[in-house]
Amino acid sequence: MEIQLSFEQPIYELESRLEEMERTSGDSPDVKDSIKRLRRELVDLKRSIYQNLQPWETVEVSRHSNRPQTSDYLNLAFDEFVELHGDRFFGDDPAIITGWAKLDGIPCMVVGHQKGKNITERTKCRYGCAEPEGYRKAIQKMRLAAKYHLPIITLIDTPGAWPGVGAEERGQAWVIAQGMYEMSRLRTPIICVVIGEGGSGGAIGIGVGDRVAILEHAYYSVISPEGCAGILWKSKEFRVQAAEQLHLTSKDLKELGVVDAVIPEPLGGAHRDPRLMAGNLKKYLRTSLRELAKEPIDELIEKRYEKFRKIGVFIE
Repeated sequence: MEIQLSFEQPIYELESRLEEMERTSGDSPDVKDSIKRLRRELVDLKRSIYQNLQPWETVEVSRHSNRPQTSDYLNLAFDEFVELHGDRFFGDDPAIITGWAKLDGIPCMVVGHQKGKNITERTKCRYGCAEPEGYRKAIQKMRLAAKYHLPIITLIDTPGAWPGVGAEERGQAWVIAQGMYEMSRLRTPIICVVIGEGGSGGAIGIGVGDRVAILEHAYYSVISPEGCAGILWKSKEFRVQAAEQLHLTSKDLKELGVVDAVIPEPLGGAHRDPRLMAGNLKKYLRTSLRELAKEPIDELIEKRYEKFRKIGVFIE
């Protein structure tokens, strides 16, 4: 069953009309001309809607159940992938995937959140909310990549780290802080891309890199809109207002200097054409890997440190 977002209703209505006309058109020249006109209207309508998304609508797109996940990009953008499991301490967290991969023949380590494709997988992955063992697994695999001087690519897609009692007992906050610390000093290039949701510590736990990019209709924020609304207005009903105040869209983040690049999505969002989205992502990753490979590692680490020190504004 295809999920239809409320603001996309005009798109689906026009697509339905177009499908009906194509099915019954026959060889009539007038009908064929009408079909061509409707196709142009459909393209213009998608462009108009998606170029003017409100912040909360962006959040809805980032959460679309058909939006490509880490596993999809591993199949569509990378040549090979060998998954590595476990944290050597507690267990293996399916909410974070790690493993060796190749991108146009360039060997690298990929670390990414996984939400799951169906209710069984999503329950198992907790909708991409990783526990401490997930972040511990990520740290160990990134250390392994640095040992062999191979670049690291992280794909971020989580509403936040798992807030359960067990996760807190096993040091959730500490292991996320450790991940940030380790990534800030790893002697290998790191590229981080927000592919869907980028929520709170769950995102930044694998989000410290030399290049930080975001997909056009993804979001990246210190807290989810619902969480912010719950704190400030005591009700998630104010999530639309919270989304506006958080400045979480790709355009806002680029202007604020939180991300280095915005990767364009196919017309109508990544969920409408995962293969084209994977091609856009692959192009960005390939270019970034080649550019970072030319920089001396000591300069790379210093720039990485300064990059994150400059984010945000404070008054002493």
